[in-house]
Amino acid sequence: MKNFLYILFLIIPAFSTGQTLLPENYNVVWNSQSVNSSESMPCGGGDIGLNVWVENGDLLFYMAQSGTFDENNTMPKLGRVRIQCDPNPFDGAIFRQELQLERGNVLITAEKDGVETKFEIWVDVFDPGIHVEAESDEAIGFQASYESWRYMDHELRKFESFQNSYKWAPLVGLKTKKDEVDFEGNAVLFYHRNRGETVFDVTVNQQQLDAVKDSLFNPLENLTFGGFMWGENLIKGGTSDGKYLQTEYKSWSLKSKEAAKKHHLKIVLNTGQFDTVDGWKAALESRIEKENKQKDARKLTLDWWQNYWQRSFVFVQPENEDRSKSEWQVGRNYQLFRYMLGCNAYGKYPTKFNGGLFTVDPIFTNEERPFTPDFRNWGGGTFTAQNQRLVYFPMLASGDFDMMKPQLEFYLRLLNNAELRSKYYWDHEGACFTEQIENFGLPNPSEYGWKRPENYDPGMMYNAWLEYQWDTALEICWMALQLHQYNGMDITEYIPLIESCLTFFDEHYQYLARQRGIKALDENGDLVLYPGSACETYKMATNATSTIVALKKVAEGLIEIEDQYPEKIDTTKWEAFLERIPPISFREMNGKKMIAPAKLWERINNTEAPQLYPVYPWGIYGVGKPGLDMARNTYLYDPDVIKFQDHQSWKQYNIFAARLGLKDEAVKYTLLKLQDSGRRFPAFWGPGFDWVPDHNWGGSGMIGVQEMLLQTNADKIYLFPAWPPGWDVHFKLYAPGNTTVEAELKNGEVRIIDVQPETRKTDIEILLKQN
Repeated sequence: MKNFLYILFLIIPAFSTGQTLLPENYNVVWNSQSVNSSESMPCGGGDIGLNVWVENGDLLFYMAQSGTFDENNTMPKLGRVRIQCDPNPFDGAIFRQELQLERGNVLITAEKDGVETKFEIWVDVFDPGIHVEAESDEAIGFQASYESWRYMDHELRKFESFQNSYKWAPLVGLKTKKDEVDFEGNAVLFYHRNRGETVFDVTVNQQQLDAVKDSLFNPLENLTFGGFMWGENLIKGGTSDGKYLQTEYKSWSLKSKEAAKKHHLKIVLNTGQFDTVDGWKAALESRIEKENKQKDARKLTLDWWQNYWQRSFVFVQPENEDRSKSEWQVGRNYQLFRYMLGCNAYGKYPTKFNGGLFTVDPIFTNEERPFTPDFRNWGGGTFTAQNQRLVYFPMLASGDFDMMKPQLEFYLRLLNNAELRSKYYWDHEGACFTEQIENFGLPNPSEYGWKRPENYDPGMMYNAWLEYQWDTALEICWMALQLHQYNGMDITEYIPLIESCLTFFDEHYQYLARQRGIKALDENGDLVLYPGSACETYKMATNATSTIVALKKVAEGLIEIEDQYPEKIDTTKWEAFLERIPPISFREMNGKKMIAPAKLWERINNTEAPQLYPVYPWGIYGVGKPGLDMARNTYLYDPDVIKFQDHQSWKQYNIFAARLGLKDEAVKYTLLKLQDSGRRFPAFWGPGFDWVPDHNWGGSGMIGVQEMLLQTNADKIYLFPAWPPGWDVHFKLYAPGNTTVEAELKNGEVRIIDVQPETRKTDIEILLKQN
C-alpha cells in the first residue's frame, strides 16, 4: 500500500446531523424561458419521464414511459402537451423554473403586473399519472393541447431507422404506423397498438427460428400504449395543425369552461400487452377511476422522493458553493443524474443507456438527424449490455436495490429465448445472450447480418464488433449476486439465470473444441475459450481475460451462497467447473508485468480496456489486494490502455483509477465525467458514443465517485481510497453486509457520523492519499 497514509482514528459515537436531504442549491433554477426543447428540464417518477420547458410563452412537455415499443422497435414518445393561458402569465418580466429535487417536481413561477401564477408539474410514483396544477392570484383561462406527429403513417427516411431495430438496413418502404387520437367526451384519448408484422417476426425468420417461433417470448405482439388527458373545469376544444422545428403535428385541445384561479390537468398512461383494444381501454378506465378517487397520491409521491434522498447522498464542497468549480459540479450533477434514474424506478423495462426517458428533438444532438422527437441513436428496443450495466451498477452503493429489478427482470424474461437459441442451433444447454440484444432476446437483426456467407452458423452474429461476445450477460448475473451480498435479498428467482449463463460457456466451448478435434479440453483440463472476444476490442481471442474473470467470479459467487440456497445450487458441479476455467494471461512490457487482454488475439476492433476488467467490475485486483502494482502497471503502461483513455460515454477510466487508488487519475477523469454538460440542463451529457442524455456517461461517473469514497475488501471497509483531501465531502453510501456508512471530510479532518450496523465500525479503515 505504497504512497498511502493510514490514519489512526477513534470512531466516536455520533448521531446523524439530520442533513439527509439535498442542499437546496442543488436544485436547478432558470430565470428565463427556453429557446427550444433542448433546453428542457427532466421531471418524472415511477416509470414516466417528462421534458419540461417554456418557449415563447407556452408551457410544453414531452411524455415518455418505460416499455413503449412500436412494430419496428422504436421507443416512441407518448406525445407533447402544450399549455397556454389567457392572459399569458409568461408575458411578464419575472420568470422562474425550478427542478425541486426533494419534491420530485418542476415548479414554474411567472409574474405579470403584480399577478403571480404558479405551475407545478409532477408525476405519480405509484400510478402512471401526470399532473399539472396551475394556481394564479387572479382567474385565468387555461388550454391544454395534446400534440401528435404520429397522426398518420410516416415512411422512414434515410438514417431514421437508427431509432429502431433495423438501423442502417431498413426494409424498403418501412413506416411508422399512425396512432389513434380523438376526443372522448371532454377528454383526449390517444394510443398506439402494434398490429401486423413486427420486427420480431422479421428477426425470427431471418435467424431461422420459425420452427420454434411459438415458443419464443414476443413483447411486441398486441403491445398497446397511450393515455387519457382530462382536467377539472376543462371541456372539449378544437383541433389544429402545426409544425415544431422540422416536424408537423396535429393537436387536440381542451379549454377551461371559465376562467379560474386554479386548474388541474391530469394525464393517465397505460402500457402493456392486451388481447384487444377494449382490454387496454378497460385497464385505462380503471386507472382513471382510481385517479379520480385518490386523495393522497401527492403525499405518497412526496414521501417516496424524501425517502429516496435519505437512502444515500454525496455532497461535495457543501459549504463552499462555487458553481464555476468542477468539483462542486461533481456533487450536484451526481444528484441530478440519480434523480433521472429515480424517474424510472419501477419501469417494466430498464432505463435505456441512450437517453433514458429524456430524449428530445434529435437535431439538437446531431444536426444531420432532422427527424421526429421519437429518434434516438442505437435503437429503442435494442439493449446493449456493456452500456446498460453502467446505468445499474451504481445503484448498489446508493442503496437503490429496488430499482435494479427492471434490469434483472429483463434478462429473466428472455431466459427461455436465450436457452432455445443454444438448443436449436447447437443442441446443448445454457443461455446464449448476445451483447446487442433485442427486447425479445435475439440478436439485433442488422448486426446479426443480412448478407451472410452461405452455410455460416445461424447462431452466430456476422459482425466484426459483436462476434463471439457473450460474456456481458455474466455482469447481469453479478448484479444479482451483489444484491444478495449488499442487502441479503432473496435471489432464488435469478439462480436459474446465473446457472444457465455459466452452463452456456461450459457446454459451448466444449462443443466448439469438438468441432476442431477429438478433445474438448486442453492438456491441463481447461476450457479453450476460442474463438472469443475481449469486449468488442480484442477479437478472435483465445482465453479473453474479461471472460475468464467473469466466469470465475460468478461461479465463486454461487458457491459462496450455496448454504443459503442448498436445494438450488449444486456446489460440487460449480467447483468442478471452476477447475476448468483457464488462468488469466499476463505479459511483460518494458520490464513491467501487466495483465494481458487475452492469451492471443487476431485484431483490435474497438477502444475498450478489458485487461482492466479484473479491476472493475470483477474486483480481483485493487486497493488492499495482492497484485496491486501489476494492475497499476496495466493502467499506467499498457500502450493500448493509454491510447484508449477517454472520459466520454461508457469509458470507465475514472472507475479503474479509483479502484487502483490512483487519486490524481481518478480526480482527473471524475471532473471530466461529471462537470456540467455544456447544455442548459447540467446532467444532459453526450452524445459521446451514444446519445443525449447519455445515461452510461452519468452512471459511470456515479460509480467512480462512489469508488473514490468507499471500497471494500473482504470484511474491510476503506474510506477515501482515492479522494483528494482538499475536497470537503459529506456522504452516505452502502457496502456489502447490509451496511451503511455516513461520513464527512471537512478541512482535512474525517468524522464518522453513523455506521449501521454498529459492529461494522471496527472494519473501517481510512485512507487518504496525500500526494
